[in-house]
Amino acid sequence: MRRLSCVRNNYRIAIPFSLRVCRNRPRRPGDAVVTGQSSRPTAARMGGDALGASMVFVMRLVLALTAILTLFVAPGDLGNQDGTHSPLSWVIFGGYLLHSLTLLLAARRHRTPFWHGKLVYWIDLGWYALMVYSTGGNNSFFFPFFFFVILTASFQWGFDEGARITLGATAALTAATWLAGTHINHGHLLLRTAFVLALGYMIAYWGGMGVAQRRRLQLLRDASQLSNPRFGVDQTISTMLQQTRDFYHASNCVLLMRDNPDELWQLHSSGASGGRSSLSRLPEGAAAPLLVFEPQALVQYATALHPRLPHSLESRTKAPGEARWQAMPPQQVEQLIDLLDASSFVSAPLPLRKGEGRIYVVSDHLRFSRGDAVFLQQLAAQVFPVIENILLLDRLASDAAFRERQKIARDLHDTTIQPYIGLRHGIAAVRQSLQSDHQVAAELDKLLDMTTQVIGDMRQFARSVRQGASQTDAELLIALRRQAQQVREFYDIQITIQAEAGLSISDRLAAEVFQIVNEGMHNIRKHTRARTGLISLSNADGQLRIRIENESPEGPSAPFLPGSLAERSTALGGTIAIDCDTPGITAVSIAIPV
Repeated sequence: MRRLSCVRNNYRIAIPFSLRVCRNRPRRPGDAVVTGQSSRPTAARMGGDALGASMVFVMRLVLALTAILTLFVAPGDLGNQDGTHSPLSWVIFGGYLLHSLTLLLAARRHRTPFWHGKLVYWIDLGWYALMVYSTGGNNSFFFPFFFFVILTASFQWGFDEGARITLGATAALTAATWLAGTHINHGHLLLRTAFVLALGYMIAYWGGMGVAQRRRLQLLRDASQLSNPRFGVDQTISTMLQQTRDFYHASNCVLLMRDNPDELWQLHSSGASGGRSSLSRLPEGAAAPLLVFEPQALVQYATALHPRLPHSLESRTKAPGEARWQAMPPQQVEQLIDLLDASSFVSAPLPLRKGEGRIYVVSDHLRFSRGDAVFLQQLAAQVFPVIENILLLDRLASDAAFRERQKIARDLHDTTIQPYIGLRHGIAAVRQSLQSDHQVAAELDKLLDMTTQVIGDMRQFARSVRQGASQTDAELLIALRRQAQQVREFYDIQITIQAEAGLSISDRLAAEVFQIVNEGMHNIRKHTRARTGLISLSNADGQLRIRIENESPEGPSAPFLPGSLAERSTALGGTIAIDCDTPGITAVSIAIPV
């Protein structure tokens, strides 16, 4: 991780970056609207469905059957010079039939449709080259089989893989023709290779377009579903920036926004892959380098491919209502390029009803296109109205919660704290009436300490409720360990609190987590004979995992469901599971989406 800073007017902008190992190559023509197709997307991300995968495997088997039937029915028409077929042809065609049947049967057993990856397409390419070689090369009727592998690779993996398969098919066709015989019709060979190259490139291009559209639709769908008002607008923005950065395979995604001209700018930055987004507040002067463009203009910049090719530099902007992109002086973005440490970036304005802002997608190894900038604008138009609605709901909920907190705090003082104070006074009066060496004096002193501590905790709780105080991750763990210490002092039960490094809990969720864990500790005390327990907190798969376990000296417990924990977990959109089967341990596992 490295951090780049720019000092302007005594203010500092610090933007974290995550360096990624990637091929340093220019954007290929087919990547004009498909960002980052050179990466290795999984089959799920490429949208491969089981029905489409099954069709591909069946069609491969149909081609293999057709080829071997043709070899059997009309061997003289296959382009061989002597009009016969050799044992090698039977071996090659039979081997491909067995290969196709094996793949189909294996696909039926795998749950993932495209489990085989990209290797199987190159194996197909080798089989087709052998078919062309064994059937005469120059006059072989089987060269159209190459289009099957080009088509399937392009529409599954995108332009880059389709282009590689196309080049491989052209080379394989040429090599098979040259090796098959000495009488080569060079014009015929040139026509076939040019046909495979041209049509294969078109297939790869349109296949890449299809892959890009599926990825874009997936991102738009995810962006529309990521909002959860319970976690606040900052969490929604952070998730959106991470998804956008991953979609573009970018080095960083930066968002600058504010609600009105009197406020400081909010700078959200998502530069660490898998890490948390950072949030800082900047005055007007510090944010100026990120605001050098027209407020509603789209911007696309890509550095020159090579210092000797200055004309390959792209620096364009597009104002609202204009049909064409206009050239932008590179000097206008020099300071911004240095600040972002970018070789390419795209930027779009934020469609905010109240306020203004701009989003940047930055890369230090890819070349973004104008199509990328247009899609970024479409993504912002999809997401930020939802974010504004979340912000409105958050304000309404905060106002309502503030009024409710005031009422709850008053009720706590009148109906809960006052009776405890009266109880403490009564215990103190009884204690004063006894001699210091009385046999119950020590127990009464302990009871007085306990009631005093409980009253203090309740007053602190009422104060927190009244003020709406939030807890950070560190404060939450401190509070939980303090509760565990009280359980150990009062009830002689050793409960250990464990939290993974980098635990991420929003302030809104921290209060709920505290109540859940506190309830779990009380359940251990009230419903078990355990003297030890363990509570662990971790983040995994976009969820907060809470595991509450205790020893079971009395043996395996009967199946049960803690009602209060189940209600709290369900209210947070989470799930709860009980483990009574592990010898000597009873565990409650709670998963809450974050």
